[in-house]
Amino acid sequence: MTYDALAVRTHFPALSTGIAHFDGPGGTQTPRQVGAAIALTLTRPLSNRGTGSLPERNADDAVTGFRTAAADLLGAEPDGIVYGRSATALTYDFSHHLSRAWGPGDEVVVSRLDHDSNIRPWVQAADRTGATVRWVDFDPSTGELSADAFAAVVGPGTRLVAVTAASNLIGTRPPIAAIADVAHAAGALLYVDGVHYTPHALVDVKALGADFFVCSPYKFLGPHCGVLAAAPELLEGIRPDKLATSSDRVPERFEFGTLPYEQLAGVTAAIDFLAALVPGSTTVGAAAPTRRERLVASSHALETYEAMLRAQLEAGLAALPGVLVHSRAAARTPTVLVTFANHSAAAASAFLIQRGILAPAGSFYAREASRHLGLGDVGGLRIGLAPYTTAHEVERILDALDDFLRP
Repeated sequence: MTYDALAVRTHFPALSTGIAHFDGPGGTQTPRQVGAAIALTLTRPLSNRGTGSLPERNADDAVTGFRTAAADLLGAEPDGIVYGRSATALTYDFSHHLSRAWGPGDEVVVSRLDHDSNIRPWVQAADRTGATVRWVDFDPSTGELSADAFAAVVGPGTRLVAVTAASNLIGTRPPIAAIADVAHAAGALLYVDGVHYTPHALVDVKALGADFFVCSPYKFLGPHCGVLAAAPELLEGIRPDKLATSSDRVPERFEFGTLPYEQLAGVTAAIDFLAALVPGSTTVGAAAPTRRERLVASSHALETYEAMLRAQLEAGLAALPGVLVHSRAAARTPTVLVTFANHSAAAASAFLIQRGILAPAGSFYAREASRHLGLGDVGGLRIGLAPYTTAHEVERILDALDDFLRP
């Protein structure tokens, strides 16, 4: 199926400014359908959840719609979908929940490829409980993080393995299913940061083998919040601190306070938008496809399109003088980190802004990865593609970088 980025762009009011957005890994722009869903939910009759009145039903519909949509997106079960303020907040919450039973002799495994939100909560939980932290390194020359690297440190004492499904800094996509096999063979749980993975690949948490999978809707066209997916039966065995009067049902027991119904509606609208990215994916033969089936079709088409743009970008970067590309893994997202022989990444980013191109510089909370690459805390220039990126915009950033490097 053909992916039409120009048609997709018509739904994004923010793109009318003419700014070329290569900042998608930090947060995408939002289609008007998402804003409309948020506004509608806030302005129509609304109350606390219930079934006795229209306002109560509107609130309940927002919650159940969110759980069903997120489950469709992630290949999960609606009763295993937990709302959170952010992916970081969810990870901190679950680091507290899961570490209650940890103690000396227990181990947690983290990787240097990860965003700090999937490192620091576990390191701090280990410090509180007396557990040991084991580190897994990636190969800085290739960007690869192998299952064998995990097998070398996972052992009988391992309680949890935390790893990213895709690096937000250099795009590497580790072999999560193989890493899950390593973790589960030792009796450990696998906590997967899918924040950067979800916008660029089809997610199937069961196929990945993730016990916990967390993502951020604002990275895939939605509002600022977090979503965690886990098997309901796994969540049933976890007892968080909570108010005595709040629901003890799963997943509600992990959601503290009244939910922001408008955000939930916005997430649902974003997922519906993704499911409709590809014209013609709304019918399959005589039967209308499910939303999950449409999401699969959209994901495959978008991944093919983004791979084409990434190839265009990387070929252009290779022709520029003094550019070092750090995104080299065989499997990777369309996110490219570059540094320059004779210029700082910050200077390049500032130059691009003058040309109406937004590509930020930094280490983007992936401090361990940046240091392991030899870039310290400064990092590099990150060029990230999104569903609304065009080949013309890729040419724009390449031309601008050429002007920057050869004034």
